[in-house]
Amino acid sequence: MPVMEPDLDAGTLHSWATTTDDGPFSSLCWGERIAFDNPECLTFLGAAAAWTRRVPLVMTVVVPQLHDPVMLAKSLATGDLLSEGRLTVALGVGGRHEDYRAVGADPSTQTMRQLADRAATMKRVWAREKLTESVLPVGPPPHRTGGPTLHVGTTGPKTIRSAVDWADGIAGVTLDLDTEKQNALFDVARSAWAEAGKPAPHLATSFWFAIGDGDGPRAQVTRHLHHYMNWIPSEFVDAIAPTTGWAGTEAELADVLRRFADIGTDEVQLIPTSSDLDQLRRAADVVAAFA
Repeated sequence: MPVMEPDLDAGTLHSWATTTDDGPFSSLCWGERIAFDNPECLTFLGAAAAWTRRVPLVMTVVVPQLHDPVMLAKSLATGDLLSEGRLTVALGVGGRHEDYRAVGADPSTQTMRQLADRAATMKRVWAREKLTESVLPVGPPPHRTGGPTLHVGTTGPKTIRSAVDWADGIAGVTLDLDTEKQNALFDVARSAWAEAGKPAPHLATSFWFAIGDGDGPRAQVTRHLHHYMNWIPSEFVDAIAPTTGWAGTEAELADVLRRFADIGTDEVQLIPTSSDLDQLRRAADVVAAFA
């Protein structure tokens, strides 16, 4: 979903959601920011559940430290109920102190230990445990026993290892699309899950994309990065923009997807750099042919 693009309206979001649902895609994805103009992620979850029928819903990053964990568990259980079990949630610590300050959260809680504690609380809610002497436990019951699937949103080996107790997979991002480095990170997860005696982890990564000919797609990615990375000095964004994300033709995107498939990637999540629905349709053509 193009949730980090400016000047969105309900019609644009609805069109992206329904077109994705109608297409060949494996999931409909969006993430969380607070001090930004993006739609609030949990409110959007309700809309996405209502607008779609087929496609799994993946929240690519939710920061539990920005929420009361019991209320977050209730909201996500509601989303799992409304979507009839199509919800997956990637939990991460977030990368911006301004989001913590905006909601009055303590930036010192921006740790994997604090995240794991909140994940444990949420799982207790989904297991229908009473956390207090209430008459009933906090509901509603999620559609799936045990609640939504949880992934860890990260790009670091240490963070991956620390999440093995509560996560079923990883959801990362690759800036330079280096499949060798990505596979090395996947190997960390494969080893950690195997050592813990767990089933193989779901391996997902993501990158910004723009489809087209000539210089237009790269200019589109650069514009988006300047908008999204608004906490970074402009000259730094200019320095990384030429090699961050992907820009090119449909045939070139297919080649990139094959390279990620070759290293065992379960899912590549394409991050829009435009709210133009034509970008989604062109990506759908690539995915349909690739499948």
